[in-house]
Amino acid sequence: MSGLSVDKDAFYRRIKRYYSSWKKADEEDVLGKMDAMVVAVGVDEDVVYSKSMAMQTWLFGYELTDCIIVFCEDGMYFLASKKKIEFLRQVENGKENDHGIPSINLVIRDKNDKDKGNFQKLMDAIKSSKKGKTVGEFSKDKFPGDFMTAWRTVLDKESFEKIDVSGPLAYVMAPKEESEMKTIQKASQVTMDLFNKYLKQQILDIIDTDRRVKHSKLADGVEEALQNKKYVTGVDTSQLDMCYPAIIQSGGNYSLKFSVVSDKNSLHFGAITIALGARYKSYCSNIVRTLLVEPTEDIQNNYNFLVELEESVITKLQHGVKLCDVYQKAVSVVKAEKPKFLDKMTKNLGFAMGIEFREGSLLIGPKTTVQARKGMVFNINLGFSGLENKASKDKADKTYALFIGDTVQVNEGSAATVLTSLKKKVKHIGIFLKNESEQDEEEEEKEEAPILLGRGRRTTVLESRTRTEISAEEKRQNKQKELAEKLNEEAKERLKGQTGGTEEKKIRKSNVSYKNKSLMPQQSEVKELRIYVDKKYETIILPIFGVPSPFHISTIKNISQSVEGDYTYLRINFYHPGSSLGRNEGGVFLQPDATFLKEITYRSSNTKEPGEISAPSSNLNTAFRLIKEVQKKFKTREAEEREKEGIVKQDTLVINANRGNPKLKDLYMRPNIVQKRISGTLEAHTNGFRFTSIRGDKVDILYNNIKHAFFQPCDGEMIILLHFHLKHAIMFGKKKHNDVQLYTEVGEITTDLGKHQHMHDRDDLHAEQAERELRQKLKSAFKSFCEKVEAITRSEVEFDTPFRDLGFYGVPYRSTVMLQPSSGCLLNLTEWPPFVVTLEEVELVHFERVQFHLKNFDMVFIYKEYSRKPAMVNSIPMNSLDNVKEWLNSCDIHYTEGVQSLNWAKILKTIVEDPEGFFDNGGWSFLEPESASEGDDDDSEEDAYVPSGSDASESESEDYSDESNWSDEEEDSEEVDEDLGSSEESGKDWDELEEEARKADAEAVYEQDDDRRGRTGRQTVSSSKKHGTQKSRHGSTPQKSRHGSTPQKSRHGSTPQKSRHGSTPQKSRHSSGTSKRKHSDKDTPNKKRSRHDSGGRGDNKRPRHDSGDRHSKKKRR
Repeated sequence: MSGLSVDKDAFYRRIKRYYSSWKKADEEDVLGKMDAMVVAVGVDEDVVYSKSMAMQTWLFGYELTDCIIVFCEDGMYFLASKKKIEFLRQVENGKENDHGIPSINLVIRDKNDKDKGNFQKLMDAIKSSKKGKTVGEFSKDKFPGDFMTAWRTVLDKESFEKIDVSGPLAYVMAPKEESEMKTIQKASQVTMDLFNKYLKQQILDIIDTDRRVKHSKLADGVEEALQNKKYVTGVDTSQLDMCYPAIIQSGGNYSLKFSVVSDKNSLHFGAITIALGARYKSYCSNIVRTLLVEPTEDIQNNYNFLVELEESVITKLQHGVKLCDVYQKAVSVVKAEKPKFLDKMTKNLGFAMGIEFREGSLLIGPKTTVQARKGMVFNINLGFSGLENKASKDKADKTYALFIGDTVQVNEGSAATVLTSLKKKVKHIGIFLKNESEQDEEEEEKEEAPILLGRGRRTTVLESRTRTEISAEEKRQNKQKELAEKLNEEAKERLKGQTGGTEEKKIRKSNVSYKNKSLMPQQSEVKELRIYVDKKYETIILPIFGVPSPFHISTIKNISQSVEGDYTYLRINFYHPGSSLGRNEGGVFLQPDATFLKEITYRSSNTKEPGEISAPSSNLNTAFRLIKEVQKKFKTREAEEREKEGIVKQDTLVINANRGNPKLKDLYMRPNIVQKRISGTLEAHTNGFRFTSIRGDKVDILYNNIKHAFFQPCDGEMIILLHFHLKHAIMFGKKKHNDVQLYTEVGEITTDLGKHQHMHDRDDLHAEQAERELRQKLKSAFKSFCEKVEAITRSEVEFDTPFRDLGFYGVPYRSTVMLQPSSGCLLNLTEWPPFVVTLEEVELVHFERVQFHLKNFDMVFIYKEYSRKPAMVNSIPMNSLDNVKEWLNSCDIHYTEGVQSLNWAKILKTIVEDPEGFFDNGGWSFLEPESASEGDDDDSEEDAYVPSGSDASESESEDYSDESNWSDEEEDSEEVDEDLGSSEESGKDWDELEEEARKADAEAVYEQDDDRRGRTGRQTVSSSKKHGTQKSRHGSTPQKSRHGSTPQKSRHGSTPQKSRHGSTPQKSRHSSGTSKRKHSDKDTPNKKRSRHDSGGRGDNKRPRHDSGDRHSKKKRR
């Protein structure tokens, strides 16, 4: 037991609680009648629960077999073997009275005289305690063995009056501390995982495949699943156990008690009651559920009533309420709504639970008059047995039972908190079967129907899997709405009464050079009115107007020296109001209204006079050098003091001399102790870790200063590490640090690209195999270290491992890293500095720059402490957004999103200055999605451009085409003939169209030459303008060539599908109105054809009758 440690603080707290209850007890109470108490524990492997072992576990965290404890008025006596006494010496420090408890006396067993002398010593202690006549004991605890038998014999000879103190001690131990509650919560989580992930799925599979499986076999499978990490995560499985074998009942045979055992009958598909409980680190939890297969309407109504009845019991169970009143509350509800069920209800509604599964003195029954206290944990379980199912024709279904139960924690002023929060409504536990005939009828609706488990004649599906289930996004949004309301309420309540905004202004430290005149130096330099530097008092004495004037080094901002001609100048600048102070130089002067010296300049000659040893300017050179030295020394000392400002003094590390301490060798530390990286050893001691480098540097990390401990394996990484995120910063390397990391490299972080070896080289294959083995070896060593530390610290330090599968990339500082969630944090530990965000401290998360056209977005963590700077992660890939939202939603963290980046410093300053006003105006609701008006604006912008293939474009083109047809009826027959001519051209092949285009280009060049000569310039220009501005039936859009070198945009309609008479309306060259020209500007693929455009440049365009229309005239002839 040398490697085990006792939580001394917990021991002192609990033993003080025990003695306080003993002293306060009245003489009529059981504790008041007791003069001394004896707790004797022997060896009996068949005993799982006993009050004696429970009290040992409560006090020490361990069970001590063959140990006798005697509690007297003025002292405690422990009789045990040498090893157990050494273990108990941890609480024997001679300062018991400082904690308000009696002295501790340790007695080692003496096997030579069979402990006769030791027994006599204990008898004398009992007789000297109070009256020495009445001894309290746990009457049911009778352990076998020679040691226990001899003790009982000696105790019986003294003829003490014995009273049973099991009930009063249970009431003292019942309220749980925070550490105990955390353990029970973990036990409850394991219980829920066993039920939900394993047992429930097993039963669904059995029903689906229509197999026959015995109740006892299912119960055995639960015990096997308890050690399977597939179902149980986040706890040390070696410290897990079942509170009792799982109880599974069905087929009409029900006994709603925890003392029954699952029988060997096969599982019947009707009402299936399930009770199971997991025990973690000696603390118990429990859950009871009933699965209903094809329940009738009547059964569903009865089950809903039972759920409501349990809710009323949980609501009634509060601090100060008598347990019998809780029972009577349930009875009154049953009498009022279903009086026939009163005889069928369980005789009690639950019991207190903790280290022992069932505390018989704290039952929720009609005769228990004790009051519930805050922190007590109860196993609430109630049900109805012997109910009749009139609709069933099967004998096994004629009788059924309903049974539900949960582990709850008593609160003050509010309903008890349910720790086993698995859903239990009908839609969550109901199993509904569908035959093949029913499936055939629903084949037409196959797309809408959920995926059922189809196998054999029937399939099994929970009602929650039917098509009535809302989508995951809607669930997320609904939950976020609830979280938003809860967030504002909790924040407003938290900030109520707080005064904000008034930070204490930092006053600049005032340093005094000399407290009195006698301390002034009397050197010759001072008398000769030279500049003198006093290193002892860090003062510079400057001659001003013939008077030596001292100035402390802290008043000097900077100095400069320059040589100009025959003179040397020394300029000294001082700090003064209005000057720019450094970041750490303080903000405000102590007396800002005083008179300050801004700067002073001294001049001295460089010319050396006859008889002088040195030039007069040498004094300035010396002063400049000395001032720099003193200033550097002062600033270094000030920087060290500033580093120490926020340091909280730590306890002294208690060294455990045992060689079996958990230890890891060859680790590197980040940040480095010195500039160069040095390896060392990490060792776990009694109350903390010690890292010792190979050159002797030591860094201590105490367990009570560790906020988060992480173990990151080397899966997908080049290092394996342990990381400690601290509550208070520690000093080493002349700096304070909140994060300390110990790591070792797994493989080569850098690769030599100069190696040109074959990929199947034996050396490379051997190196890869060696690296795989090293990874596995290191992972096992680190994991074993973590488990040992958790064991010796009694889970005061628990190592959390990040979930790599949930990781996403982002930029918390400068480089892109993978951010990985853990059970309570978001972190990146591979790169330095580390990024650790504790989710419990986060108020909400806001996503910035969330827009469809952007590839990345930013994430901002706003802390509950608004004076704290928000943590930001930039450049997260947009495809990670849904996964991040789902993760935050599962952690019950409210998130919002927006398209802009916000000035969080200004926002948080506004909140801190007026928190009530902020939350009265809606609080964080201003971060919710944008208003509908802005959405309308976005729609209007999107409507500005309509693609050519859309319905809107088709309808618009059809309308314009109708207008063109109407205008066609008004035109003369000549134009109709021209149309007919052009329609014939639409059937030409590609070669003909290319040839025509080439000829047209050649004619255009010829006409340009004519224009230059002035022959037909005016006529061409007027003709071009005329045809370029009117809405001609033949006129194309300005961007499209008149000769159609691009076939699909040709004026002549080269493709038959896009002919003037047979084209789709939106592609027709006759429907290219002015409204379309506006958009087609953006889609012009080739701007080099602009000389053929009809944009008003008449000198570059032929008249219409010289282009394609002349072909129709030739045809008419």
